[in-house]
Amino acid sequence: MTMSTSEIPPVVNVESRESPKPRSLASWILAMLSGAILAVILVGAVVWLSTGLGLLRLLRGGHTQVNVDQPTVVRQIQQLRRLETVMYTMDKIISGEHANAYLPKFLAGDRLLLVVHGEVVGGIDLGGLQSGDVLLRGQKVSIHLPPPEVFSTRIDNAKTKVYSRDTGLFSFPDPNLESEVREVAERQLQEAALQDGILKSAADNARGTISSMLQGFGFREVEIR
Repeated sequence: MTMSTSEIPPVVNVESRESPKPRSLASWILAMLSGAILAVILVGAVVWLSTGLGLLRLLRGGHTQVNVDQPTVVRQIQQLRRLETVMYTMDKIISGEHANAYLPKFLAGDRLLLVVHGEVVGGIDLGGLQSGDVLLRGQKVSIHLPPPEVFSTRIDNAKTKVYSRDTGLFSFPDPNLESEVREVAERQLQEAALQDGILKSAADNARGTISSMLQGFGFREVEIR
């Protein structure tokens, strides 16, 4: 008896290899952006140092230096000219009258009551500041200011009105009486402002304004007399 054996095909071992994955587009873009940013930073650093600004600040230790000389300070203050620093306002009733030496008021008198609204402006005239009034010592500046003064005293015509006018039976209203009352009102207004300390307020406000300006220049210590 003859036995037949089936033919067994030969086993072939096939070695599989994975093809290498291509570099992703996102990684490539990220690398390009990183390189561009680094290049910009390096160029900026070179320019910054080449101008001397970076090196100068490093040498100074990061502190602000005062580069304003004495003539510049004097000129900047003088440009403020008439520095108006305070305004005083007042509402008051002022009376004035013309009387006759021989007849009573109800026959020949003329009396006026005026409701007055006025303003007094005070400040310091810095146009006359002299070079000797400003002293610089490093980051300290000392200034001697001119005295405060009253710049103007004004009656506001729009808010000033005649409250009453009494004229005698045998007299006519004096056209000059209202003008005279207004002059009296201006004097009283200025006197009241002076009594209330308008000059002190003008000086205090001027010191604050000039001190802020000089600190903006970089001075650390400001002395104003």
